[in-house]
Amino acid sequence: MSQIEILLPKMGESVAEATITKWLKKPGDAVAADEPIVEIATDKVDSEVPAPEAGVLSEQLVKEGDVVKVGQPIARIGGAAATNAPSASAPSAAAAPARSAPAPASNGHAQAPAKAVVTNDGPVARTGPSGKFYSPLVRNIAQSEGVSMAELESIMGTGEGGRVTKRDILGYLPQRGAPSSQPAPRSPQPVAEALGRPEPQAPAVMPSQGDELIEMDRMRRLIADHMVMSKRTSPHVTSFVEADVTNLVLWREKVKKAFEQREGEKLTFTPVFIMAIVQAIKEMPMVNVQVDGYTIIKKRDINIGMAAALPSGNLIVPVIKNADQLNLVGLAKKVNDLANRARAGKLQPDEISGGTYTVTNVGTFGNVLGTPVINQPQVAIMATGAIRKKPAVIETPTGDMIGIRHQMFLSHSYDHRVVDGALGGRFVRRVADILEGWSVDQAW
Repeated sequence: MSQIEILLPKMGESVAEATITKWLKKPGDAVAADEPIVEIATDKVDSEVPAPEAGVLSEQLVKEGDVVKVGQPIARIGGAAATNAPSASAPSAAAAPARSAPAPASNGHAQAPAKAVVTNDGPVARTGPSGKFYSPLVRNIAQSEGVSMAELESIMGTGEGGRVTKRDILGYLPQRGAPSSQPAPRSPQPVAEALGRPEPQAPAVMPSQGDELIEMDRMRRLIADHMVMSKRTSPHVTSFVEADVTNLVLWREKVKKAFEQREGEKLTFTPVFIMAIVQAIKEMPMVNVQVDGYTIIKKRDINIGMAAALPSGNLIVPVIKNADQLNLVGLAKKVNDLANRARAGKLQPDEISGGTYTVTNVGTFGNVLGTPVINQPQVAIMATGAIRKKPAVIETPTGDMIGIRHQMFLSHSYDHRVVDGALGGRFVRRVADILEGWSVDQAW
């Protein structure tokens, strides 16, 4: 019986690697189909990798504490008699299928692995002769387009360590067979690079006597890198609107006890904010887009990410998929469930991926407004500030008067490459209008 190679599965959009935290099975242990064999941790969630089918764990390819790339082999499973047999690549339940098969055995002995040689008739290897790693997506594109390993090796990669990205190979395809004087189009260079100047470096920081040095944990480092990447990628613009949400506050006070009794859920303002954002997205769908080079991808689904603070102080963004298909009760249940499981560290990888727009409630911390950073690859994010009682001018048929109203700020940060000020400003104004128009007698 041939062995099955278990790969680290894809764990959500933008998640490229994970840390092996604990092996649940050791070599020689029998495993059942779908039985967890190892615990892993990403920057967002902890998870388990199950066995794709029953057998015996014959080999652990990585150690606890190792950082492993998505698609990288982590273990092998075979039958009881196959523990020492030569391994043959086979797709696991959650991994991309494109892999190279090993060379056949000769004289009863496994041959040494040969350098990757790929023809257009076979799968593209994960690693080329130069040692470059090719992601499952890049390999699938190469396979479907008939791109050989030699061609892949010739593509100038713009990813980390010169890795070929999806954009690189898609940019290369139209230029196949073109004269070498016509290079594949590239994404715009940073200004400093275009001018031949080095990228600016952060100034060195020297601790003073008595300062405490705190090493960032893995999650905080990845958050930091993601925030810096977002600011470099998207020219951020933020529009602000102040909304009078007095009717919304009165409505919630009126119905929250009955809501909890009937639905078994606490009613917060968050699902109402999400309802308003979803309605505005339906009216202005060009806010619900993503950018790939000079191509705008208009998303069909409306998946709302809701930023949540963890007990550790780090941030996580669980996603409400197809939020436009949920009513207020459904949104309230989903919001509470995701928030509770986020704090308990029990979210699944697919529950933090696929977002198309994000909302963050800075009012939770008593902040009146904020300028949130876009959660790439999205192009917009809204911050909802604290609701406060303020004196305000109230217009009436008989004249203006001063009254006490419940007011809040909405902050809308957007990518100015694709969302102009007119659209970004109209969008946040529309969300405010929906909240201001909330009826005290609104049904739920």
